[in-house]
Amino acid sequence: MSVYRRHGQRTPDEREDALQRDYSRAPFTLNSVRQRRSLTFLVGTDFGEPMVIKLKRAYEVPESRDGFRVLVDRLWPRGVSKSSARLDLWLKEIAPSATLRKWFGHDPSKWTQFRDRYFEELDKNPKAVEQIRKQVRRGMVTLVYGAKDRERNDAVALKEYLESKRSH
Repeated sequence: MSVYRRHGQRTPDEREDALQRDYSRAPFTLNSVRQRRSLTFLVGTDFGEPMVIKLKRAYEVPESRDGFRVLVDRLWPRGVSKSSARLDLWLKEIAPSATLRKWFGHDPSKWTQFRDRYFEELDKNPKAVEQIRKQVRRGMVTLVYGAKDRERNDAVALKEYLESKRSH
């Protein structure tokens, strides 16, 4: 059994055959598909389409179209097993500091101040930000969080930060 089979992956020859099959009837050549894929990998967009960052609660069912799933909370969500979360990465380093998280306490009146303070923390943490940006350039990324409030949480603020020019 090959290394590829043990990990449920296609061999390089199988990937090539699949590319040939998938694009044999298309109005473009296989080489143009390869060029497009390499451009997508390099710039993080597919011919002008914006990068895609989704948000999802850890308690929602993971889907294949979620892409690369990153837990962006410092604490593991209660009652969620590691196998059911199906995460690709748990990036604790990008989460707000414990002090900031406790100060915020999901109080809607503190949201604007929380966002500003969190952005300052992110400015001081370029390695963690670059780690996520690298994944975003490769394709779809879903920021996974545990908070009940879907509109005011660290993942929402992080997404805003990543999509702004401030994080470049």
